[in-house]
Formats: sequence, structure tokens, C-alpha cells
Amino acid sequence: MKSKYDLLVVGGGPGGALAARTAAEKGLSVLLVEKRPAIGAPVRCAEGIGKEAVAEFVKPDPRWISAELKGADIVAPDGTTMTLASEQAGSKVGYILDRKIFDRELVWQAAEAGADVAVKTRASAPLIEGGAVKGAVLEFCGEARRVNAEIVIAADGVESKFSRWCGIDTTVPVREIMTSAQYLMTDIDIDPDKTVFLLGNEVAPEGYLWIFPKGDRTANVGVGISGKKSGQGHRARDYLDRFVSKRFPKGKTIEHIVGGVSVCQPLACTAGDGLMIVGDAARVVDPLTGGGIYNAMFTGKLAAERAVSAISDGNTGKRALMPYDAAWRNSHMGKTIARNWQIKEYLIKLPDEKLNAIIHSAATLKMKEFSTLSLIKELMKRNPRLVMELAALKASLG
Repeated sequence: MKSKYDLLVVGGGPGGALAARTAAEKGLSVLLVEKRPAIGAPVRCAEGIGKEAVAEFVKPDPRWISAELKGADIVAPDGTTMTLASEQAGSKVGYILDRKIFDRELVWQAAEAGADVAVKTRASAPLIEGGAVKGAVLEFCGEARRVNAEIVIAADGVESKFSRWCGIDTTVPVREIMTSAQYLMTDIDIDPDKTVFLLGNEVAPEGYLWIFPKGDRTANVGVGISGKKSGQGHRARDYLDRFVSKRFPKGKTIEHIVGGVSVCQPLACTAGDGLMIVGDAARVVDPLTGGGIYNAMFTGKLAAERAVSAISDGNTGKRALMPYDAAWRNSHMGKTIARNWQIKEYLIKLPDEKLNAIIHSAATLKMKEFSTLSLIKELMKRNPRLVMELAALKASLG
């Protein structure tokens, strides 16, 4: 580890790894730091991502693909199932990853591109000069070192302490934190080619429960609920335990994961003097699905490209870095987040009876190609009242 780099990346998840790899490939000196002792662990993710999304950044590799999916089931509160067949879901459904291997592969690629990597190394404070971020104090095994950098990319996840220390308001309303619990289970009866999503206030209030296969008789089984619905006796784990005891009474749990996912709108601004914020730290998780792997990689790569240009121009101030913020907001990803937040705000308020009615109408859908947007459009055709209710929501939200 040197005392000065062009770019310091805080966080070794997919967003940080793509940022480090991209910048190193373009000739910057890069240091990536990860506070945990191992990249990719513990996993706090259901591990699903579309095939096309993966291929945009890395060549798919069987080593980190646990399952290749051919369809999906969406289950209403009354048990009615809407099935998206393989010809509809196709590449849009995608893979279930092994994040332990996947994340390490991305960091290895960053290292091979020339980035330095330091694990079990915590960024404990930013270095501020003249109001600009100029590096960080890094702690390793009780020893603190000052490392200067022209630009810092904060990729430190939903907690996002580094951004907060830099003066960015990273607060997420309790109602927009999805509190989650997940078991990696084996010896259970599942369809190994299909994901399952279960809806309803009895199963997952203001959220959903999922079964993501990871091979024959093995799956991630988890639930996410609104933070405001969580409390003693009705936490995410309580809902998960009730479901598992009923659906998989003889299943064996070999891993237990808990955590929070922000399903809010993105940060108001993701760039500052000498600073850019990516991935979960920027609150760019899809608020409808809770998925964030692709969005993290997309923003990580975009931020690194902006860093290369800014450093080349000799200007790392906020104005020089703001094109990054504008670029992701105006991208397909940014527009999807904005749209899906409004849809999420509508759906979480629906009583089970209305959820049942919507899925009943959708159970016979025949779509040429599946996407969230195409699904919503088809639902609106069959439920004209949805158009008026979503329009009213949009108007109320400004």
C-alpha cells in the first residue's frame, strides 16, 4: 500500500470492484479497500441477476453461477400463481450467483488490471483539504495510515458511513428500509429452474418472500418486509420461520443471513468535491425488487470513467464530477429506478384482496418478452383502474 493514489475505492463489492477494474485498465493508480477479512463474505443478497446484465460487465462463468433460470412464479396471497414461462422470462430472469466466488472474481480482475487491494482495512475518516475529499485514514490491525487520493469512490454499501462522514445526508426513512432475513437451505423440494415470489401481508407485509434455487434441492429462501412493519414477534425472521416450518419442515439450514436493503429514492446528489458515491451507498437499489448487483456495477464503472476524465483534466471538483450523477440518472437504469419507486409506493399500500385480483387477471398473460415494465403495462390493460391510481399517486408525489 502506497501513501498516494489517483483513486481510492472504499468497498470491495461489485460496485467497488468494477470501479477499481475500470480505472486501473485506463491507467490510474488505484487502491481498493474492504473492511471485511474476505471478499464476498458474508453474503447479504438473494444473488439473482439477469443474464444480459451480467454479460454487460463480465463473461459468464460456471464457477460462479449456481443456477440458470427458465421461469418464475408470482404467488398471490390466496395462492393463485402467475407463471412466467421460459419463452417469456428468458434472459430477463437470468442467474442465481454464488456471490462469494463472483465478488472475488471481480476483485481479482481489478487486481490483474493493476489495482492494489487491501482487505480487513477500514476507511475510518476522510481526509479533507479545502472542503474537498483528498483520501482517507485507513485502519488495519490497529494501525492507522493516511492515504491520499485525487478522488475517492464510496462503494461501502447500505451503511455508507464514508459518505456520511463527508457531509452527505445518507438517511433512509424507516419505512423505506426493507429488513430482510434469508436461509440457505438444502434437502428441500423445489423447482431448480424457477424462482418463486410470494406476496401478501400475512407472508411479507409491504415486501415479498422469495425462493431462489441454487441447484437441486438447495435454495436461498428469504423474506423482506418494510422496516415500519418490523417488531417483536413480527420481524423478518419470524415471517421466514413460519413459512419454512410450513413449506420446508424437513429442510436443513446451512447459512443464515440478515440485513437491510434501501428501497427509497436515490441520494439527492452522488458527487462532491473529490468524491463519487456508487451502488447501495448511493441508494440506487431497484426499489421494487430490492435488486442492486447490476446497478452497483453500472454506477461503479461510470464513476471510474468520470474519474479518469477528471484527473486527466486536472479538475476533481464537484462540478467536474457531476456528469457522473447526471449520466446514471438519465440512463435506462436511472429512469427504471424512478419509475419503479412510484410503482412500489402504490403496491405496498394494496390490501391482499386487490393483490389477489391483480394476479388473477395476470395469471393468463401471454407476453412475448418479460420485463417489469412489460408486466406493468399488461396489468394496466387488464386493470384500467390501475392507470388512474398510479396517475393519482404520481400527482401526489409531485
